[in-house]
Amino acid sequence: MSEGAKNGAFPVAASEPGADAREVTRQRVVEAAADLLAREGRDAVTTRAVAAAAGTQPPAIYRLFGDKDGLLEAVLEHGHATFLATKHRDTHPEDPVEDLRTGWDLAVEFGLANPELYALMYSDPQRGTASAAFQAGMQILLGRIRRLAAGGWLRVDEKLAAALIHATARGAVLTWLSLPEDQRDPALLTTLRESMVAAVTHEQPVVQDAGLADAARTLQALLPGQTTLSGAEQHLLSEWLDRLAADG
Repeated sequence: MSEGAKNGAFPVAASEPGADAREVTRQRVVEAAADLLAREGRDAVTTRAVAAAAGTQPPAIYRLFGDKDGLLEAVLEHGHATFLATKHRDTHPEDPVEDLRTGWDLAVEFGLANPELYALMYSDPQRGTASAAFQAGMQILLGRIRRLAAGGWLRVDEKLAAALIHATARGAVLTWLSLPEDQRDPALLTTLRESMVAAVTHEQPVVQDAGLADAARTLQALLPGQTTLSGAEQHLLSEWLDRLAADG
């Protein structure tokens, strides 16, 4: 039996009456692999080493995950679930811009605290994006962005805002980890965060009162200066904005 199993680091089926034995074993293997990854790096995550750490046999890993890549995919999903559990959810923050900073800092801190896991999660941009935990985390981020938009703070469209936030957070973590320890200046993280805030948000909300009618009036005032819409489109949009402004 592995040290992890002896010390109770990983749950065993006997301690969970009624639990599905296969799922309990699967979770134990994923946690053992994640622990090896964190302590010794990706090269240490072999089927033999993981099986020994989880108190099972290598054939069980192949039955549960197919191969080593399948196991790493499960560890990646475990990483997204772990990250999701750390995320702060405040649907009515006093300061949406400060809430954005808090979320960005949390993402960066998670990456710096879990470098090997973070590298696995984000080394392939498309890998893991379909997992339920990743999608739930995206909804939290999109909620932050939507509150910025509703309050008149958002400088760019919502999709671009999400991309900028992700790009600066991932870039901050990966750049920091690539530097020798004596060259890691905290100003790098602060500067990247504030650059993101400046790119994504206005210094002051463009609509002071975040009501729908006020937003409509702001757009009405800006509409004559734009050239993208045709005359008919401008006329139709103006009618809609008139009705929204009147409702206020």
